[in-house]
Amino acid sequence: MTETDTSPPLLHTLPDGRRMAYRHSEGRGPTLVFLPGYMSDMLGGKASALMHWAREQGRACLLLDYTGCGVSDGTFADGTLSAWRDEIVSLLVAKVDGKIVLFGSSMGGWLMLLLGLALKDRLAGLVGIAPAPDFSEWGYLPEQKDRLRAGESVFEDNPYGPEPTPTHAKFWRDAQDNRLLDKEIALDCPVHLIHGQRDADVPWQISLRLADALHSDEVQVTLIKDGDHRLSRPQDIAALLRVAQALTDRIEDSATQ
Repeated sequence: MTETDTSPPLLHTLPDGRRMAYRHSEGRGPTLVFLPGYMSDMLGGKASALMHWAREQGRACLLLDYTGCGVSDGTFADGTLSAWRDEIVSLLVAKVDGKIVLFGSSMGGWLMLLLGLALKDRLAGLVGIAPAPDFSEWGYLPEQKDRLRAGESVFEDNPYGPEPTPTHAKFWRDAQDNRLLDKEIALDCPVHLIHGQRDADVPWQISLRLADALHSDEVQVTLIKDGDHRLSRPQDIAALLRVAQALTDRIEDSATQ
């Protein structure tokens, strides 16, 4: 457990008055920003490891809880990709200067694409960890989509906890409006995608589809043959930090040329 994990979070007040929790370690840029997965928060192992590594390296890093998640204000049932994107933009505009590298885990890997498109020239790079763009399309059965389309919530078994995982109609409809894989994604920054080939939640082929959809030619994909969806084992964390080191070095080298 690092100091970052146990220190009280900072709070950013959004335009509607709700407060968004975050942790910000100052350092040299670009700032590394971690986007958690669905119903996850900034205390997860990958986020904490990235923050700890960034502090050791003297790099700027920011972790956050989406509204309705962790210790941020709000109700999870009100959350959508569009709302979380806009709230994170508000946080980054207020608290972060300069270029940004986004790290997105699972659903966070979808959100990092939407956020990257919104950040435009401030985006320096992307790291997707079992990224799950468009899971509202490929991740649900036809009968589940019918129920969501009708305004119902869908509950599924949760392999990571005792309570079932909900999908609310509001989230699903917004997600369907934000699908990206059926067209070119106009992002030109360096990208590295990491995916376990034993991922039972997000097929590893999604990372290949994403690599193909991205306009950037600077896209690398790392497949971990025995990796699961969470990619939280020590060897998985080590692989993530190697990618972070290589990508930030690459960005810095490009800036000096």
